[in-house]
Amino acid sequence: MKRSLTILILLLTAAVSAYGQTDRKEVRHGNREFRKENFQNAEIDYKKALLKDSLSNAANFNLGNTYYRMENYQEADRYYAAVSDSLDRAGHGAESYFNQGDSFLKQRNWQAAVEAFKNSLRRNPDDMDAKSNLAYAQKMLENQQGGGGGQNDQNQDQNQQNQDQQNNDQNQDQQDQNQDQQNNDQNQDQQDQNQDQQNNDQNQDQQDQQNQSGEQPKISPQAAQQMLQAIQDQEKQTQDKVNKEKAAKLKSKQKEKNW
Repeated sequence: MKRSLTILILLLTAAVSAYGQTDRKEVRHGNREFRKENFQNAEIDYKKALLKDSLSNAANFNLGNTYYRMENYQEADRYYAAVSDSLDRAGHGAESYFNQGDSFLKQRNWQAAVEAFKNSLRRNPDDMDAKSNLAYAQKMLENQQGGGGGQNDQNQDQNQQNQDQQNNDQNQDQQDQNQDQQNNDQNQDQQDQNQDQQNNDQNQDQQDQQNQSGEQPKISPQAAQQMLQAIQDQEKQTQDKVNKEKAAKLKSKQKEKNW
């Protein structure tokens, strides 16, 4: 059964006069703020009205609606209950109990919601929203009492939270790996540049010596071996870098495939 949540805003236009009460400036101003969804301002105005008349149906009920829209459902319940009997006597018990039931749904208090919607339907049997909400509350209550869907919903929510956390961790790990790879590549490039500079400096020194002496410099066997080893190391580093670039390009192409 699809849940159809509505909040019936009673007494927003001619609220006070409907119950034979004196029209209050604070209530009218609170109604205007409520329609503009300035709920904190509406709360202040309704409370000012209650300071003048603590039994005001309009101020109490609309303040309950305001707390409902502010998702403070326990406070909403308190103000709904304060005028429940008087609204019932005035012929508006169906709306009062409907809003109470809606608040109980938000709090997952299925038993209280069932009773509230039953009371609403006793006063207005043709209210389809109340029937739909009653069916939903009864189903959730059965699941809760039987250890069924209610617990499954909680488990599903927890599983979803765990999955979201796992995805976040994986994304963070991938970002860390990419950053490490980038740092390694930068370090390798810096080493290659340093080695190239060192080789260039050695070659320049040898050339300078040759130009100064006018003859081919003599190289000791140990120096020749070191130069040969340096050339081999440089070739190996260059080959490793090429292989890494090829591997990175291949990996990138594989990710782009859509099978």
